[in-house]
Amino acid sequence: MKNTAQLKAIIKNEDPKNPLTDEEISKLMNISRSDVVKLRHLLGVGDSRERRKGLLEKAISCIISDEPDLSIRSITLKLNEKGYIISRNIVSKLMKSLETHGNEHGIKIKNEESHAFDSIIGSIGSLKPQIELAKAAVLYPPNGLHTLIHGSSGVGKSELADCMYKFAVQSGAKEKGAPFIVFNCADYADNPQLLLAQLFGYVQGAYTGAETSKEGLVEKANNGILFLDEVHRLPSEGQEILFNLIDKGKFRRLGETDGYSNANVLIIAATTEDVESYLLATFRRRIPVLIELPMLSKRPLRERFRIIKNFFRQESTRMSINIEISYNVVVALLLYETSGNIGQLRSDIQVACAKGFLKNMTKKDTKIKIEITELSNTAIKGLLKINQYRKEIDNIILGDMEISPDNEKIYQRANETSNLLPKEMYQEIEEKYRKMEKNGLESEVINKIIGDELESIIYQSIQQVKKNKYKIVKQDLEKIVGNKIIDVVEKMMEEIKRIYSDIDETLFYCLATHFAALYKKLSHNKITHCSRLSKIRTDHLKEYDLARRTMSIASDYLQIDFPEDETAIIAMYIELCCTNVISNENHVGVVVLSHGHVANGMANVANKLLGVNHAKAFEMPIDESLDISMERVMNIIKESNMGKGVLILADMGSLVGLGKIISDRLSIMTITIPRVDTLMVIEAVRKALLPDANLDEIADSLVSKDYKQEAEIRKSPAKPSKVIVCICLTGRGTAEIIKKRIQEYLYKHEIEIEIITTGALSEYNVQNMIKNISSRRNILAIVGTINPGNQGIPYIDIKEIISGLGLEKIKDYILGFDHDDKLESDLLQDKLIVPEVTVFNAHYKNKDKIIKSLSDKMVQYGYVQEKFEASVYEREKLGDTWFKGNMALPHGNPEYILKPVIGIVTLESPVEWSKRGMVNCVFMLALNQYHKAAFKEIYKMINKEELLQKIKGCKTFDELKEVLTNK
Repeated sequence: MKNTAQLKAIIKNEDPKNPLTDEEISKLMNISRSDVVKLRHLLGVGDSRERRKGLLEKAISCIISDEPDLSIRSITLKLNEKGYIISRNIVSKLMKSLETHGNEHGIKIKNEESHAFDSIIGSIGSLKPQIELAKAAVLYPPNGLHTLIHGSSGVGKSELADCMYKFAVQSGAKEKGAPFIVFNCADYADNPQLLLAQLFGYVQGAYTGAETSKEGLVEKANNGILFLDEVHRLPSEGQEILFNLIDKGKFRRLGETDGYSNANVLIIAATTEDVESYLLATFRRRIPVLIELPMLSKRPLRERFRIIKNFFRQESTRMSINIEISYNVVVALLLYETSGNIGQLRSDIQVACAKGFLKNMTKKDTKIKIEITELSNTAIKGLLKINQYRKEIDNIILGDMEISPDNEKIYQRANETSNLLPKEMYQEIEEKYRKMEKNGLESEVINKIIGDELESIIYQSIQQVKKNKYKIVKQDLEKIVGNKIIDVVEKMMEEIKRIYSDIDETLFYCLATHFAALYKKLSHNKITHCSRLSKIRTDHLKEYDLARRTMSIASDYLQIDFPEDETAIIAMYIELCCTNVISNENHVGVVVLSHGHVANGMANVANKLLGVNHAKAFEMPIDESLDISMERVMNIIKESNMGKGVLILADMGSLVGLGKIISDRLSIMTITIPRVDTLMVIEAVRKALLPDANLDEIADSLVSKDYKQEAEIRKSPAKPSKVIVCICLTGRGTAEIIKKRIQEYLYKHEIEIEIITTGALSEYNVQNMIKNISSRRNILAIVGTINPGNQGIPYIDIKEIISGLGLEKIKDYILGFDHDDKLESDLLQDKLIVPEVTVFNAHYKNKDKIIKSLSDKMVQYGYVQEKFEASVYEREKLGDTWFKGNMALPHGNPEYILKPVIGIVTLESPVEWSKRGMVNCVFMLALNQYHKAAFKEIYKMINKEELLQKIKGCKTFDELKEVLTNK
């Protein structure tokens, strides 16, 4: 009786539009599903489908009575908007059943057909006003109304423009097959001449290199639609040249003087910026229709839920496997702040799916499970808002969600492909996993290694050159490299496109600039050999074979015998442009310095040609003092440093000394090369983007014998006699992976040491190898998958490297600390306490001033991000950081730390820190989990009253240094 009463109550309070399934009821009542079925039968209650059938039929009847010609897809969308959680498949089956067996509402099914705006979730919901306006703009006689779509990045402006074109064709406003031309105004924002040529075409002889006439995009868009994306990037001159086309439908090709050509073109423009501020009033008046698209956060939760399900279904289809998404994941994605709107939401879902795919490689489950740990920290914060939306969420999400692959092919617009994770990425993850598994790594280790790289790789594919590159016409490139190079590279591209038909055009620019520099060097015998490239032959056999054939073409055409290394370099370029994995992190920075207006031009050309924003520039005014210039240059070099040093390219020798002074002050490894030209900047940026490129090798390849002595080079110190040995019992594969991880960690701490990798098939071989190395070198530690048990040599298991604790041990061994006896770190030697963030006898009046002052200094000198300050305040709200001895230890979120540091303030007069007491000394900690020894040492210091008093009494950093050294 108790159970029947409970079941009645549950059914009475359920959402009638989305009744609970037997499985969901069983969870609520904590009984089996079969018991629920028995109870229902006992009460004469139908299942969830039967309970809502009448209500659903009535809702469908109302929809069809208003719009009898709607398709099943549109009916499903309208039902979703009304609060029904139902799929098109279920609606289709229900309507077919009703048509076959009859129904009291007289529902008739309409044959399914495509509808232009169906792909936009919310088209009959929150976005209905915008869609109706878009339809009106397209249908307005005789040729439609020019339209401006406005909204933040990622809200769907391109998708709306694409749907407007489809609607124009479906409605008959435009003929079937009418052109839809997309033009990104950012490509020629600073060059009205090129803008004219691209939009309106040119006649033969219009400018140097115009050997034949060429039609422009306006002619190609005749009787169709021209979509001007990022229209705010058009300079005023660019907006004005469109006036005649908009007003009269007439235009002239560049260089044409007699008469006009006619074009019937409907213009749709899109912008993320304020319309009144970035567009001329005269241009704005010529665009009569303005469509505002809202941010994702302003859309109803039900629409956000459908968008999330749609993106997960896309990934399920790509992987051909079911995806189970936990309740918390769905809630987090519904509620978190997406600065990039729908585009960011899609990217975050792709990252989560890729991580889930990797995890599934270990478990080999029949479906991929997405847990909260697969989301980014930003997305996870969405869970904090659940109480605000609890009631609404309970009506949308009842538990975990499972998504199956859609039988339909995923529709993907041409201009959207760079935002979507390619299916090949999942294959790449699988191949990496299998390779590491074959090399003997455990699943936990593999997941950690691939997982660390995965998120950045995915975002790199999203930010690809295909989306952001500036498409410079080949005539411009020819002025830099010459027509002979252009001709040979075109022939090489023909051969490459036979294998990779959709190869990114960026490869053309890379090859052209590379061969221009190579051609010049070969004529002066200035080629540098790079031993690292030899492994490319085996690692990328397909690309290497293709590169060999293209190099043969170049050799025949230029009548030059190229070094074998060049084949490997070309293979690397092909591989990069095919797999889209150019990283945004851990590259050599490139800074161009010049007297007068030269540096910006060279840096811009290099960046545009290579589709990046890597090279930074500084132009020193002739009359500006050296001190002022140095401060500005230091900020640029700090911004350019990504962990592998900075290459400084100067226009004259006098700036070499400036580079050295700045480098010493910032403790950043630099190399300064004078006599820079545009081709050198292009070559430097191109090489800086290559995997495994390092500062020394790039500089050596650029510096010629003529001025090599003039270049000031701060190279790494000579290799020490001490070594670390990495051992893999089954081969060197794992050892090489671990070596790379150790090197990356040590480089961040400005430590260099030789790391020897070796493999062994038996314990006997391991002992012999260690003995052999020990006879010649001082082994500080052995890292690997097997402990050889050598007396006096510490062993670090591979799992410790993965966790990060082993990396900290290695650093301490190199610096001379014994982990068995001494856990304390040297705060001065580790550069955790530095003069730039230490203040003595300050006159701050309150706690907030102290936190702000130290945070600002840490930001100024590149130790933390600006968000660090806010995280310190958040931490203060969670708990008191006051300690006995009148001192405080505030600290912030490690996520915002760029380089670890400890800020110190001693106060002339105590200030109130909390209700517990006053402080006259503050240590602000910007440390992460790898600095446990530093934490321990700080705590020991503050508990030594005598030492703390000495620190408070210091007047200069030298005095503090003396106190800490003799503590």
